[in-house]
Amino acid sequence: MEVYARELIPELVARAPQHRFTAFINREAAGQPGPWSELTGSVLVPVYTRSRREWVRGEQQLLPPLARRAGVGLMHSFASTAPAWGRFRRVVTIHDLIYKLVPEAHPGFRSLGMRVLVPLAARRSDRIIVDAESTKDDLRRLLRVAADKVDVVPLGVGALRRGPALPESDVRSWLGAGERPIAVSVSAKLAHKNLMRLIGALSRIEPGIRPLLVLPGYPTPHENDLRAHAARLGVQADVRFLGWVSAEQLEGLYSVAACFVFPSLAEGFGLPVLEAMSRGVPVACSGRGALAEVAGDAALLFDPESEPAIAQAVSRLIGDRDEAQRLAALGRERAGRFSWQSTADGTIASYERAIRGPAS
Repeated sequence: MEVYARELIPELVARAPQHRFTAFINREAAGQPGPWSELTGSVLVPVYTRSRREWVRGEQQLLPPLARRAGVGLMHSFASTAPAWGRFRRVVTIHDLIYKLVPEAHPGFRSLGMRVLVPLAARRSDRIIVDAESTKDDLRRLLRVAADKVDVVPLGVGALRRGPALPESDVRSWLGAGERPIAVSVSAKLAHKNLMRLIGALSRIEPGIRPLLVLPGYPTPHENDLRAHAARLGVQADVRFLGWVSAEQLEGLYSVAACFVFPSLAEGFGLPVLEAMSRGVPVACSGRGALAEVAGDAALLFDPESEPAIAQAVSRLIGDRDEAQRLAALGRERAGRFSWQSTADGTIASYERAIRGPAS
């Protein structure tokens, strides 16, 4: 969500100078630099949104009167939910319906909130933006949303602002990798990211050719299960759980990676796939839904529920240099088709449809 806001807002401002943009920001965002304070007017919604209850209170109770005072004619909600009332037109970006497709991905209060608030946003909004055709199909099938209410607006390549990369020798020393090939999967430690099967697939690769699997991405309680699974399979020495990493470290990981693997069971788009492709890293990823749309023929696609299929894809990229180089070249070309300028143009077109359409 932060990448979406950081990359989209500057392009909206640049490509629609005839409009006045106001960003409604929470207390966390107010304390950090970003385009919401540098390029637009901003209004503080006085909540800390690390608490889901506070997020809901801010959006449903506090935001509509703040928007009225700011003279807002159209409200675009970036994060799949939206205020249910207010005297303005509404556009909501619903990035995915993972809470329905993989219910265990959103446990507890968050799951309850998504089950209530996402359908409410879909009903009350004048237009819905999705990142991929597969999510449009999910909205029609699971929430009975009319197809002509939904605009498919693909995202740009994820994190564009790259700094210097940590040198390869430093990366290998940091990881204790020696000369081994390195497979990277940038992912939150969540059940639907399917890292459990990725670790299982790693164990199926012969030790002599097995890559070191590196897993940067924010930790969650699920990481304990992943570590225990690696230990049970005897591959704990072949996996690195890194948590958050610096920009320099992340670029270093991309620069040394023999391949990037993304086995997620469900995604609304798949920014990590494009980020790896744009850096020339050959990609193997799940062949489901939005990931297949994003990757096209520029990645090895596999059944994410088949550990042998995942293992075969990783082994092929590690062992077949010609195939890896072919996919690296295709990936760079593929990533070049996705730009935040195009995302902004599609978003502005959705705004215009919302303004022209009948009131919700």
